[in-house]
Amino acid sequence: GQSLAQLVAEKASPVADVTYLGVTFGIQARKEGVVTAYKPAAWNDIPNGLKDPEGHWFTIHSGTLGFMVNVDALKGKPIPRSWADLLKPEYKGEIQVANPASSGTAYTILAGLVQIMGEDKAFDYMKKLHRNIGQYTRSGTGPIKAVARGETSVSISFVHDGPGEKMQGFPVETVTPSEGTGAEIGSMSLIKGARNLDQAKKFYEWALTASAQEMGAASKQFQLPSNKSQPPYRLWTPFLLAANGPSPRASASCMVFLQ
Repeated sequence: GQSLAQLVAEKASPVADVTYLGVTFGIQARKEGVVTAYKPAAWNDIPNGLKDPEGHWFTIHSGTLGFMVNVDALKGKPIPRSWADLLKPEYKGEIQVANPASSGTAYTILAGLVQIMGEDKAFDYMKKLHRNIGQYTRSGTGPIKAVARGETSVSISFVHDGPGEKMQGFPVETVTPSEGTGAEIGSMSLIKGARNLDQAKKFYEWALTASAQEMGAASKQFQLPSNKSQPPYRLWTPFLLAANGPSPRASASCMVFLQ
């Protein structure tokens, strides 16, 4: 939100050339008229639904929502496999999730549930889920750290944060709920009126190459890269989304994966 506000404030005389925006802000940036259309050479390798049809923004990576579970902390309880499972009484006080008032992660959870269930059913679900929530955290990463260290059993969080904790030796597993789930995107755009447009376009092109897209995994950041023709996408798609992958459905609030 802060980046978009700055772009709007600098609209008459832009300072930056390229912008990286999360969740829905690429869509909003187009509406504000602060970004310009450009389709890089790898445009057709970005899945439909993960880019603006006219080229005002494209996804550089996405992150799927799910659960992270501390197997030891569950003490023999089954691993939840669905949104419905989280409502079971055996998980009372065992779940942590971020507060939607302060966390983009939690906002994406709520937006995804609304799209999967419908607004009324989603809010009814959240009321029922509240009975099993042990703590609402300020940030989306708080529940992940709590699960890894055994302070709670289950977090609702981005599944790409799980491998990093597991690599540190924590007894965690990740689950993508069977009913479908929401996801966030990180998008890129060229700023309208950019002073260094040619260089910005070169950066744009480079960002979709294998050498750029594999940097995330190299730094232990396991979001799903967007260029489906490159090795990083082919490597992480089976891990994050299963062999064939659910189908993405884009909207103004988030992306939804339907399994």
